[in-house]
Amino acid sequence: MGKYFGTDGFRGEANVNLRVEHAFKVGRFLGWYYSKDHKAKVVIGKDTRRSSYMFEDALSAGLTASGADVYLLHVTTTPSVSYTVRSDEFDIGIMISASHNPYYDNGIKIINGKGQKLEAEIEEKIEEYIDGKIDEIPLATRENIGRTVDYAMGRNRYIGYLISIATRSFKDKRIGLDCSNGSASSIAKNVFDALGAKTYVINNEPDGTNINNNCGSTHIEVLQEFVKEKGLDAGFAYDGDADRCIAVDNNGNVVDGDAIIYVCGAYLKKNNKLTGNKVVTTVMSNIGLYKALDKLDIGYEKTDVGDKYVCENMMNNGYVLGGEQSGHIIFSKHATTGDGILTSLMVMEAMLENKASLSDLVKAYKIYPQVLENVKVDDKEKIMSNEKVLKICDEVNEALGDDGRLLLRPSGTEPLIRVMVEADSDEKCRKYVNDVVKVIKELL
Repeated sequence: MGKYFGTDGFRGEANVNLRVEHAFKVGRFLGWYYSKDHKAKVVIGKDTRRSSYMFEDALSAGLTASGADVYLLHVTTTPSVSYTVRSDEFDIGIMISASHNPYYDNGIKIINGKGQKLEAEIEEKIEEYIDGKIDEIPLATRENIGRTVDYAMGRNRYIGYLISIATRSFKDKRIGLDCSNGSASSIAKNVFDALGAKTYVINNEPDGTNINNNCGSTHIEVLQEFVKEKGLDAGFAYDGDADRCIAVDNNGNVVDGDAIIYVCGAYLKKNNKLTGNKVVTTVMSNIGLYKALDKLDIGYEKTDVGDKYVCENMMNNGYVLGGEQSGHIIFSKHATTGDGILTSLMVMEAMLENKASLSDLVKAYKIYPQVLENVKVDDKEKIMSNEKVLKICDEVNEALGDDGRLLLRPSGTEPLIRVMVEADSDEKCRKYVNDVVKVIKELL
């Protein structure tokens, strides 16, 4: 974790701790860094936040001042930027978005030439330039100054790519889409309509301040009610930049990222497409997922929290499916980042292949109760290595056995220790969380 860049880019409240001069300097450095031996090509997309337009202008100014040419996708999704970088051979891509955060936040996500998140060592160099630790970068002059180009066609090509992935018509399927008043508003309905679905869309009228506001994947209850009210076959909710998806089945029940990995893992295995017979998860995935995968004889890897780490594991080992409980799902055959709309298409493929409802596909998947409590501490490392804490953790895990687990981990961004227990009852979860929290608080 850097000073400005976290696991998902440079994020903060617009014009407070993520300011225009930050964006300009990010553009200045990237334009110079990638233009050393040729004129760099950079593609930029943005979500629907009011401040995204401001940051788009600042980034473009910095990039072109350093000699790079900038191609504007306008309002689009993070995965579409990743796709465009790869398919059209851009040096890098930039997505302006704070994902599921409220409208007043924003972020700068940088995507490398492979369509993956930018390497940490380059992010460190950007931070040094922002803080004045690197000599001033020369300005481009005369014919070397960059230009901006309208590149809306890139987004349209991405829509065509998504449509081409589906192997079956969605005719007669009644599908609900919650676009979170964000990036999916300009793409999702077009894709489902083209594939023949009867599409019912909510929260697709962005005004710059309503992104993620009581809608989308972080407020799934809205789509649950909509699916039940309309009697739909399924529903899919996206976040602000549409790199995650949470589904709702025909009965209005939530199908989260873990359940989607289960459904799609079973589908891929049935079709002999699950390379290595493994999926990649994070340590936060529900124990119910692992027990369900065991019954299907599907193996799994566990990474640190963050789709960045999931992606690294998948690419290093050639796996084709991985993701997070939050709905960041990666299908490496088709994409190098989480893609909410692609995820919803793959769930539809599983439904159509099995001629089954989504509720039928998740019937064998049991979610274990989970209790999470955050404890504020001054020294995370000291707590994590304390003998009394380690002892109580061992005792809890021994008591839970194969029917539960304790996960103790430090927050990557806050002075918190997260205590999470999964077990076969809420009472057990609460008891064991309380036991661990009590020990930590006594040390404080």
